[in-house]
This record gives sequence, structure tokens and C-alpha cells, in this order.
Amino acid sequence: MNVDPALPADFQDSAESANLSESSEAVRQPSFYQEFLAERQEILTHKWYKSQELGYDIGFEAALLDWIPKHRPEWRASRRPCSNSA
Repeated sequence: MNVDPALPADFQDSAESANLSESSEAVRQPSFYQEFLAERQEILTHKWYKSQELGYDIGFEAALLDWIPKHRPEWRASRRPCSNSA
């Protein structure tokens, strides 16, 4: 974070700590970051299987482009909480 050096030191400290708390808040929210990590792991697993099948490393981008249309909708649906309407 770039803080104006003309600001008083105590204001600079509070501005820096406010920025840190905002950025760490996104990491603390499991719904976004944890879902990102879980999806990334699924893509890496898909990459491994496809690479084994083809006999060479297909790379992350190829695995991503293959996984999204074939597996993402079902994977996301399986991760949503079930809503039982009575």
C-alpha cells in the first residue's frame, strides 16, 4: 500500500492496518477462497488423469479448458447445500 509520506505517522499506521484487515477479510471468508482452492484441486486432479491418459503433461490451461465444460456444472451442483422445500 502506498501511503502519502506527508500524512502524520499515526494516520499512516491506521491506514496501513485498515488495508491489511480488508485484504485478510477476503481470505477469511471460506465461501470464496476455499471454493477457489477446492476447484483448483479438482482441475489439478483432472490434469493428472488426462496427462496419464495421453502420456505427457497437458498443462494447467488445457486441463482447465477441458474440465470446465465436462465437469464443472456437476461439481458445483454437488457442492451446493441441498434445499429441501416442504
